Amino acid sequence: MGYLDTTYTGGVIAAREKYLLKDKIFRLCELTAEEAFRLLLDSGFGGGAETATCAYEYEKTIAVEEEKIDAFIREFAPSKTEKAYLLSPRDFHNAKALVKAAYLNESAERMLTGEGLASVETLRNCVNTSDFSVLENVFLKEACEKATELLREEPSGAKVGEIFEKALYAYLLETVKFRPVLKKLLVAKADMTNILVAFRCGDKEIARGKYLPAGKLTEETLSAIFEEDSARTKAAFKKTAYGEFLDLCLEAKERGLPFTQAERMLESYDTTYFAERKYELKKSEPFLYYIYRRKAECANVRVVFACLSAGLREQDIKRRLRAF
Repeated sequence: MGYLDTTYTGGVIAAREKYLLKDKIFRLCELTAEEAFRLLLDSGFGGGAETATCAYEYEKTIAVEEEKIDAFIREFAPSKTEKAYLLSPRDFHNAKALVKAAYLNESAERMLTGEGLASVETLRNCVNTSDFSVLENVFLKEACEKATELLREEPSGAKVGEIFEKALYAYLLETVKFRPVLKKLLVAKADMTNILVAFRCGDKEIARGKYLPAGKLTEETLSAIFEEDSARTKAAFKKTAYGEFLDLCLEAKERGLPFTQAERMLESYDTTYFAERKYELKKSEPFLYYIYRRKAECANVRVVFACLSAGLREQDIKRRLRAF
């Protein structure tokens, strides 16, 4: 399929934007779980009352909504590049789940997500036969082969995860090389992920083996994270675009807290990027902005109901929301 008429797609998006939850997300945080769920159903999220009947079934509504997002991407993606960028991560996730499950002789059903560009059945057959030659995505094919071989020699789920994550970012970097905006988003997310990896590892050599390949931060810059003097760490990042992100990580480290706020900033990066430029969007960007807003709403609905079920306070829930 060639590049779709973005004018037509823009009209479709304009008609469907009225169904976005928008500020209702904040209202959900102020209610009980059952009250919030009724409001969610009344808003038509995830198929409404036809999908679920109580607050404990909120994941069903999210699953339906995510299927709708995938269907919209398949029908209205401006080109194969946007479709691959948005859907192919599912292929790498599902392949990883199937490879791990096969090694453990367990079912992968609970670990699988929606289909990407390759069917789950195709991936399952490849894993069951250890023959990945039918996979068109060379990066995915090589990741499957490498992970399968690794498990024969060293049963490490963490290393299998690293193989697929690195392969995914390498594939996406190749896919978006002629799409400046998507490449900018990918590079930034890889850089921020690598910063988090360094903080979590606490060991320079271990971190080096985990870094994603799509980032622009050098190992020399990332190695400054291991400096005992935070001032020296900040100085190394002074000329980068990640000062605020680094500060969130340093603050969490110094206070002995999880990197929750930094993770939230990373997860919100795509939506925030387009929101800050929403009156200047062109070509495929309105489509991407719409998709990321819908994805953010699904993530926020999950956060809200998980937190309401745990009895968290309104202000604590709102602090956990992704930008939308």
